[in-house]
Amino acid sequence: MSALLRGIVAYPITPFLPSGGVDEGLLGKIVDDMVTAGVHAIAPLGSTGVLPYLSDEEREHVAEVVIQRVAGRVPTLVGVSSLTTERTAHHAKHAEKLGASAVMIIPMSYWKLTEAEIFSHFDTVAKGISIPIAVYNNPATGGLDLSPDLIARLLKIPNVTMVKESTGDVNRMHRLVQLCGEDVAFYNGSNPLALAAFVAGARGWCTAAAHIIPKLNIELYDAIQRGDLAAARRSFRRQLPLLQFIVAHGLPRAISAALELQGITVGPLRAPLQALPPERIAELRRILVGLDVVS
Repeated sequence: MSALLRGIVAYPITPFLPSGGVDEGLLGKIVDDMVTAGVHAIAPLGSTGVLPYLSDEEREHVAEVVIQRVAGRVPTLVGVSSLTTERTAHHAKHAEKLGASAVMIIPMSYWKLTEAEIFSHFDTVAKGISIPIAVYNNPATGGLDLSPDLIARLLKIPNVTMVKESTGDVNRMHRLVQLCGEDVAFYNGSNPLALAAFVAGARGWCTAAAHIIPKLNIELYDAIQRGDLAAARRSFRRQLPLLQFIVAHGLPRAISAALELQGITVGPLRAPLQALPPERIAELRRILVGLDVVS
């Protein structure tokens, strides 16, 4: 599975109806648009999909809508993280039952977990499913920083086969290769690091930018694949202002605003999240005009 999960891994936003529920029709359309644009995998229930703000029922509904709409056209990587091991295992089993290709887990904690607790968390979930697991390291959102040495230990669990590294430190990726060998399947989750991560050997780029500029995202990956570093640099530099913006202002806020600027109404953000202020929307519009996304 790790060999199949390559390229642009797109993370759809979870759109909401004015009443507050999940807008499954728009979610399906967003997924269709991404697959039609040529992304290589779809990953619902990530940070962009506001996983921590959804009820268990909403999470399962989102996973079901996305997997059914993808219909096997590309792999699906479903976020299943929760505070407790029991709930994480529950969502992982549900994703497997729906037909997910793989699941992704970020350790979420109120109390800072020890390495032994983190290892046991992954090991317990892994023993309950047969599909691959991706370790997600993002201390900015999860509050826990998984060292390369700990990640290398987690990768010894039989079906823990992938790593999404989102610290924004390319040296972490080089260290993973040192510890685990050239075949380690790691993926970049830090948008402004896309070019450097691919050069470091990342198999894919996990991004919400595919809502807005999927062709440019794929263009960068294709340039890397054919070894055209000059073209990759040109493509990356064109994308960089948008990549920096969406990270600086929060993925759900920035992506929903960008879609609204394209005439796609995604509904209210899930409170306590709030829409971008007018001055930030004006800044985003200028960036999208420069990318020929809006007129």
